[in-house]
Amino acid sequence: MLVNNDISSFNLFGEEFANYVTSMSDCIDYQIREYNKGDMIARQGDKCKGLYLLIKGGVKTDMIAENGTLLNIETIKATKPLASAFIFAKASAFPVDVTAMEKSSILFVSREEILKIFQKDENILLKYLQFNSEKTKFLSEKIQMLSLKTIRAKLAHYILNLHSEEQLAHSGSFKITMKNNQTELAAYFGVTRPSLARELSGMARDGLITINKKMVTITNLKGLMEARG
Repeated sequence: MLVNNDISSFNLFGEEFANYVTSMSDCIDYQIREYNKGDMIARQGDKCKGLYLLIKGGVKTDMIAENGTLLNIETIKATKPLASAFIFAKASAFPVDVTAMEKSSILFVSREEILKIFQKDENILLKYLQFNSEKTKFLSEKIQMLSLKTIRAKLAHYILNLHSEEQLAHSGSFKITMKNNQTELAAYFGVTRPSLARELSGMARDGLITINKKMVTITNLKGLMEARG
């Protein structure tokens, strides 16, 4: 067991702890693994042997498509688990490449030890199931986005999803804040940044949206829905 005392404010599937040491009982074995920027944490197809919890830093996940294109799936910041839905799969393997974007720390707990935690704390088990349900929803939306053929359709899908989230907090609002910058969004869509920028400008020119840095205002909701298809 390795201890790194500068890691605090620990979050285990939504359950808050002062640090990771206090969250693990004495009977639970775990390891802390350190990675530098650019290090490969896992490759697509590597065996997923337990819980890999990012407790410090940030990583990106990429997947190689059938045509050989490298698709960015998501960027993950601490504290979040990696490939948590695959821990107990019969063919438990990482579905993506995982690369450290900065100096990062991973807390690793084997399947057997994770089961001990779930047996001792039903609340953490419930949080684990809820997290995986939300992750399944995210991946479903990602697959839907990748099925769209044009950059405009992908952008419309992305903006409309953010609009739906905004309606939960501010009903009737047509202003949204982009969660990604253009470089991140281009990687997420699997397109070049100049192509993405041209399409954003085209959508603004066609009266679908107005843009002010990361703030987007929907000016033609029906047209945006038609653009998504």
